[in-house]
Amino acid sequence: MLDPHPLWLDALDAILESIDVTVIGRTTSPEEALQLVEAGRPDVLICETQTLESGMDGSALIRACRERVSTMSVVVLGVSHDRADIDAAFEAGASAYAVKTAHPDDVAATVRQTFDHTIFFANGTSADSAAASRPTFDSVAEDSDNWSLTRREREILALVAEGHSNRELARMLWVTEQTVKFHLSNIYRKLDVANRTEAGAWAHRRGLAGSAR
Repeated sequence: MLDPHPLWLDALDAILESIDVTVIGRTTSPEEALQLVEAGRPDVLICETQTLESGMDGSALIRACRERVSTMSVVVLGVSHDRADIDAAFEAGASAYAVKTAHPDDVAATVRQTFDHTIFFANGTSADSAAASRPTFDSVAEDSDNWSLTRREREILALVAEGHSNRELARMLWVTEQTVKFHLSNIYRKLDVANRTEAGAWAHRRGLAGSAR
């Protein structure tokens, strides 16, 4: 794990412990993070791309780490909501980007799903900020339109098509509204739609409305 602020490293430790992920190294230095990656060859690197007092920026670190361990996934837990920063992280080789205002459960879900080679945006990142070539979920259903949704996303899409609000979805699914929002953001990105109205129309055209029950 890499973050310029030790407090965030402590918070990440607690989140990862809750999902039985073993931390093999933590640091506030990008250069030391690279050394830890070379020595430990982890499955996942969690890092902030905005580093402090260092000659190596976040994008350079991601590239260097992936050059050394090509099978490693990189999760960026970043302070920036800026589209350019998010795109830069993905272009450097990141698998997922979560903003630091995301709910801890969303961060945990992001990390868990990187082990299945999945990506999504936590805490309302704009759906159009992702490049069209992003990897998609392994556990998906696909049709001739080349769309891919997880089982949970299909469930939420069907309920959206029925006209349920985010608050109603959260209550029905026993999750937070924040969790509903990041699932919707992922759905919009995958279906290349701008909002819930377009997503609902997409679901109706393919007979998915009502399929959540």
